[in-house]
Formats: sequence, structure tokens, C-alpha cells
Amino acid sequence: MFGCEQKFYDLTVSIIYSNNLPDESEFFDLFETTGWNEAYKLKQDKLFMALRNSWFMVSAYNKQKLVGFGRIICDGVVHALILDLIVLPQFIGYGIGGRILEDLVKKCKDHNIRDIQLFSAKGKTSFYEKRGFLKRPDDAPGMEYKLNI
Repeated sequence: MFGCEQKFYDLTVSIIYSNNLPDESEFFDLFETTGWNEAYKLKQDKLFMALRNSWFMVSAYNKQKLVGFGRIICDGVVHALILDLIVLPQFIGYGIGGRILEDLVKKCKDHNIRDIQLFSAKGKTSFYEKRGFLKRPDDAPGMEYKLNI
């Protein structure tokens, strides 16, 4: 077909979701697929320490291999921040990221969290907008401080 893109899905892909910490080295390998660590320069143990300090997380597995992940840091009352929503590139298109995000948002709603924020990877804004997130206006409050490490 000219001008059409088709995706063929592997019907043998079965995803199991868990709220337990993933294996440290498996998560590090997943995190490395994003390219984010070029800026953060985190060692595996420090990255895993950040995971352990999370409020809630969702891991996605295919045949016991970590293929997706997302987490929340939260004060438990007002503010939550969704971080590290990652799906292995070869598993994008199976609904894994959407399911992880849905579980993360549900956890916040179940605890009556009033403000859910997230960092969106470049080019992924529409993924979040389709799921109810809004882009912050340019004149919205919020600042960022970056340390030169």
C-alpha cells in the first residue's frame, strides 16, 4: 500500500503488571534506552535509590523481562509527579505506556491527590494530551533549577 503505514502486532506478547520494585540492573538497562542518562550521569545504584524512594510504581513484564515502567513521587495529600514513564522501543504500540499511565493516575485519584504533574519526553506531548493531561501555558507558574554536576 502506497502512503499507508501498517503495524503488525505480535499476538504472543503478554504483559504482566506489577507494583513491586524491578530488578536494579534491568531497570538501569531500560532507563538507558531513553538517552536521559546522558544528562543525569547516574550510576545504577543511585538510580535505584531514587526508585526505592518513590511513592508508587508500575512495572510491565513480557516473559519476565522488564519492558515498561512508570513511577510517582508524592506528598500523599496535594502534589504528585509522574516520572520515568518508559517503554522499550520494540514494545511501543501495545498499549503498555497507556496502561501504566492509567494505573499511576488511578493511584492519585484513589488518594484524592489534587495536583498531578509530569515530565514529558520530547515529542510525546500528544500521548499525554490524549489521556487528559494539558500542556502548561507559557505564562503558567513553575520554574526549574538545574545543578551543574
